[in-house]
Amino acid sequence: MRRLSRLTLLVLLSPIALSAQGNYLIDWEEVGEESINHLINLVRINTSNPPGNETEAAVYLQKALAAEDISSDLYALDPDRANLVARYKGNGSKRPILVMGHTDVVGVQAEKWTEEPFGGLRKDGWIYGRGTLDDKDNVTAGLMLMLLLHRHEVELDRDIIFLAESGEEGTPEVGINYMIDHHWDKIEAEFCLAEGGGNVLGDHGVEVVGIQTAEKTPRRATLIATGTAGHGSVPRLDNPITAIAKAVSRLGEWHTEMRLNSTTRAYFERLAAMSSEEDAWRYRNIENPEETEEIQQYFLESYPFHYSVLRSSIVPTIIDGGFRKNVIPSEASAMLDIRMLPDEDVDAFYDQMREIIDNPSIQVVPEAIYRPVSPTSPVDNEMFQVLETVASEMYPDATILPRMSTGATDMAQIRARGVPAYGIGAIRSVEELNSGNGAHGDNERVSEDSIKQLVEFIWYTILAIAASE
Repeated sequence: MRRLSRLTLLVLLSPIALSAQGNYLIDWEEVGEESINHLINLVRINTSNPPGNETEAAVYLQKALAAEDISSDLYALDPDRANLVARYKGNGSKRPILVMGHTDVVGVQAEKWTEEPFGGLRKDGWIYGRGTLDDKDNVTAGLMLMLLLHRHEVELDRDIIFLAESGEEGTPEVGINYMIDHHWDKIEAEFCLAEGGGNVLGDHGVEVVGIQTAEKTPRRATLIATGTAGHGSVPRLDNPITAIAKAVSRLGEWHTEMRLNSTTRAYFERLAAMSSEEDAWRYRNIENPEETEEIQQYFLESYPFHYSVLRSSIVPTIIDGGFRKNVIPSEASAMLDIRMLPDEDVDAFYDQMREIIDNPSIQVVPEAIYRPVSPTSPVDNEMFQVLETVASEMYPDATILPRMSTGATDMAQIRARGVPAYGIGAIRSVEELNSGNGAHGDNERVSEDSIKQLVEFIWYTILAIAASE
């Protein structure tokens, strides 16, 4: 196997890497700079969805791969919204690993940014721009993985498939759905690595490594109330605005059923081990019937994320009704952002909602489904164990937490096809997590160290799970 002529760092991180893959000599500072440059270039390609225009980013990736004689293919339902697939061939003795990232980003309100959203500014150890955290950091890591495997001629038992997909931000029909429905043979794998995780930086280094193993499923719905239009000076019992207000209030007061799954059970067990005595008591008594009501209320007031991961949630986001201040409208509506647990019975849940609303004149109209129900990925298989091992060796003082996202990713479609999927992500401090500079936020940014370590993390993980003896 080839060795670099200019070497400064011996890969001695993982015993797995040493026993299974030999010693790869990599200048990680040089690789880090290359990674940052690719990320900046990708950020400067405006792939806001809508309209997307992801083909430009896919072509950039294709050229970067082709420059080192790595072939790739573009697949597109819409010619402006291509998906890129590249494959590094192993010996085929084990099934492939899919490494996935999406090239589209959400739009911006440029006037609220202090930096140019698509400028890719590098300043004071940070890279600013839309997509630096969601998800062009993972796209960059996937690109660098393919380049490094090729440069070092790594012998693998598995093929490594790199998918840079379009349409994750709300239009999966051009991205993951298209690839699964029409080109599944190009991306079929035993395991998948993608977005959704993240590491928390403390005073003495990384304290938490979060690995996404499950996600709630979006099942939004609209409440519609109808009544008799009339003059605002004459009260009516069938005023649809009054009906909608009551319905939303009742749903807001409804504490849906709390339950744990394999991911959240492991999450709270491990979180308890690293928490204060008071918090640990709460995490360990979630299912204690004498304590759970108080604990749930505490989560709702102080840790709403914890409240959310324990149940299917309903959040009213838009109420619409009326067009003049002196007219009773004939219709009013409320949009509900409903996020269901992976094992929720969807129809039964909607029926429960109707019972809570207790007004048969109000329609509950589910939104068209664009993400399937997806199972929780195991936390006791080879892939998760490798992720734990690599995380423990890179960050020996960190707690590794399997986590369930309250939001949604394209891993839902992958999991629904029977492929366990695991989300990894950037390193951020608690202050950064609360700053508004995160994914979908104004002045989205990622640290240089974070992108460098993300590339290292995925490299070590792939060596550990796929390299030949």
